[in-house]
Amino acid sequence: MWLSILALSAALTAAPPPSHPPMGISQRSQQASALATWGAGEVRCEGSVVIAGDRIRRPFSVLTYPAAAQRPPMTLSFDIDASGRPVSIKAENRYHFNDDVAPALAASRFPAVARRGCSVNFSADIRPMSTAFPADLVAYTMMPTSGPLPPEGWKRIRQDGTCGDGPRPQPRLRAYPDFASIAATPGAKDWSLVAYDTDAGGKPVAVRTALGTGNKALDAEAVKAVRKSRFSGGGRKACLYPYWRAPATLPAPPMPQDLPRPADATCAADRKWVRTPELQFPAAYGRRRIEGWAVVSFDTAPWGAVGNVQVLEAQPSDDFGRQAAQMIQRAAVASSPQGSTGCVERVKFVMPGEDKAQYGEGAQEEPAPEPAH
Repeated sequence: MWLSILALSAALTAAPPPSHPPMGISQRSQQASALATWGAGEVRCEGSVVIAGDRIRRPFSVLTYPAAAQRPPMTLSFDIDASGRPVSIKAENRYHFNDDVAPALAASRFPAVARRGCSVNFSADIRPMSTAFPADLVAYTMMPTSGPLPPEGWKRIRQDGTCGDGPRPQPRLRAYPDFASIAATPGAKDWSLVAYDTDAGGKPVAVRTALGTGNKALDAEAVKAVRKSRFSGGGRKACLYPYWRAPATLPAPPMPQDLPRPADATCAADRKWVRTPELQFPAAYGRRRIEGWAVVSFDTAPWGAVGNVQVLEAQPSDDFGRQAAQMIQRAAVASSPQGSTGCVERVKFVMPGEDKAQYGEGAQEEPAPEPAH
């Protein structure tokens, strides 16, 4: 019997709304927050093989307390399949400081050699806004997972320019990249930050790529779009504007077609759900459009309750197994005289279509321009 997650499309096609700030930060205290970024160490496989950690995509940054204590490294174990894809990902010491660490690894690629018994440590670097790297602050604005970047962060980003001086320039003509010609990257949101000056008439000059994720097609189209735009405000220096492309869907690894059924299983193949499992896609993987699956076993009581839920297998991460187990645990089947044992359910986590909010412009949660005086 199959469960296929095909709903939740409206919530997952666009960038999700910011989650609650980590570690109980209040909205007010965010104004004096710090930025936590994550870096991966070397990867060790099969006891001796070492692979550079720079092949791993960087997890999204989060806002935290300025004086937050440094956390111990987060260790992930995993295997690498023949295509170089990380699979069987498991967090050895899980905490909820950043839920994008495992998804970032799932979106990464290694040399196309199958390996087992791999592990890598992710360490957090916590810096107040005054010393956070501008490139990291810009990257955060493209995926503000824990709330808006505080004004101190925007001030640091704009420290070398005059475009933030009031009244801020306004677009008289905003051109856009040919997004349809730009291929999306599976599991990763691409963005390109364009820097430019404007002459007295508001025409962009010295247009160049300042920062980005390395998508050359997006960089070229973004520069072309800014050159065609026109602005108010006269001559300005070091103006910045980003364009972004949402991730392409990263399909799940192949799912086994045949699974052994316990010899003493009494669960009927045509069992009827009276409380259907609530379909919920793991949000952290939804942000990166990473699909997955899980195979879950369970028993049922005579009155229909589900128990003894166990994850038999999950890919590409055990997070999909936990999500599937929670869904099944909360469900119920029709009552039966003796209940049943050895039930097996396959749960597929499938992203919706990529027809909405797959590209855009402008940093998220940027403060509104000041009114002219």
